[in-house]
Amino acid sequence: MFPPRAADDRYSMRRRLLLAFGILLVVFLGVAGYVLDRAFKQSVAAAVAERLQLQVYALVGVAEPERGGFFVPDPEEARFSQIDSGLYGFIYDAAGRELWRSASALNLVVDAAGLLDMQQLPGQTSYGELSIEGDVLAWAAYGTYWQSLDETFFFLVLETNAPSVAEIVAFRTNLYVWFGALTVLLSIAQYLLLRWGLQPLQQLAREVSAIETGAQNELQRHYPEELEGVTQNLNLLIKSERERQNRFRTTLGDLAHSLKTPLAVLSTALQEAQGAAALSEDQRQDMREQLQRMDQIVSYQLKRAVKGSQLPMARPVSVLPVMEKLSAALQKVYRDKQMQVELRCAAGVQFFGEESDLLEVAGNLLDNAFKYGHRRIRVTAAQQGKGLLLTIDDDGPGVAASDRHFVLQRGARADTAKSGQGIGLAVVVEIVSAYAGATNIQTNEWGGAAVTVRFG
Repeated sequence: MFPPRAADDRYSMRRRLLLAFGILLVVFLGVAGYVLDRAFKQSVAAAVAERLQLQVYALVGVAEPERGGFFVPDPEEARFSQIDSGLYGFIYDAAGRELWRSASALNLVVDAAGLLDMQQLPGQTSYGELSIEGDVLAWAAYGTYWQSLDETFFFLVLETNAPSVAEIVAFRTNLYVWFGALTVLLSIAQYLLLRWGLQPLQQLAREVSAIETGAQNELQRHYPEELEGVTQNLNLLIKSERERQNRFRTTLGDLAHSLKTPLAVLSTALQEAQGAAALSEDQRQDMREQLQRMDQIVSYQLKRAVKGSQLPMARPVSVLPVMEKLSAALQKVYRDKQMQVELRCAAGVQFFGEESDLLEVAGNLLDNAFKYGHRRIRVTAAQQGKGLLLTIDDDGPGVAASDRHFVLQRGARADTAKSGQGIGLAVVVEIVSAYAGATNIQTNEWGGAAVTVRFG
């Protein structure tokens, strides 16, 4: 018994999956956005460094030394000639003295001593950033050795980061917009896919509801292999439950049919005792035996309803005393017919099973033989290993070949002139089948019915 679940413990699988995949989607897109942003920033920084290096090489290419400084006749980059254009050029000597600056840098104050590494080897380029009056500038410094002057000089180019920052901001804006739209689209697709993926569960729930309302008897649709075991077990459970309900419903009918013969014996004994002051000892003994049998029948039928079709434990039961007891009881019930019963059963023949099962089968078959026979009944019992072959013949009208399968069904009766419910032979078939046996109806040499049952 599972403990009751609190109301706040209830959850929806779809909601849980949507939440899990939603979190995964947000985390994935967040990490992807961060990686793309970092990669773009690095690519922009690399592009700026490459551009600054090209500007440095361009200055080195056109610069000409003169007494006390450098002369740059016509820089290729026009922004060097525009004041505060955002691109600035400088040339320093090894002592850090400024030898030249571009026209664009007339208003720019740069601390070259704190910026440049005067020990930098010629041919090497260094990069960095600095802030001047709130404006962030990227710079590149290149050291070169001038052989004709036997002196080292440093070329410095600075460029404002405003265009790069604007480019990064524009990229981030587009990234957020596209990733936001992608998140919405993926969320919708995720919802639709989960709805499609969970459709078999919804269909299973609908089929279970249909079974509960009686619209169908079992789960009929084909389900994915992950649910195949569940649906098969559910069908087995439903079938088992229905069989159990059917067993309980039929038990009352079987019980009533099983009690018919003992009640008939008691009724006959009471009729014989009418008018007498007291019952005879034989009559009281008959009534005690029949009452005891009725009690055994009730216990047996209830036990069979609970056990279903499970095979009983194999235990030897002597067949001859059971047949003698049943024959004597039915002789009293059908006293007016004066039936001759021939028992062909050796003393050593045994039935391996519950005695109540043998009583039920033989009692039903003998009762039919007494009911439909005219004068003669023959009971033949033979041992077959641990199995038993039991044949009961009568000299009645027999059963037509076309009716033999029909009369073995519950409630079926070929002769409606005789009293009965059509249950006896169905009970015989059910019990014999539980012993992996078979029931067969033929015609004997008298022209009557020969009913043969084989246990095991």
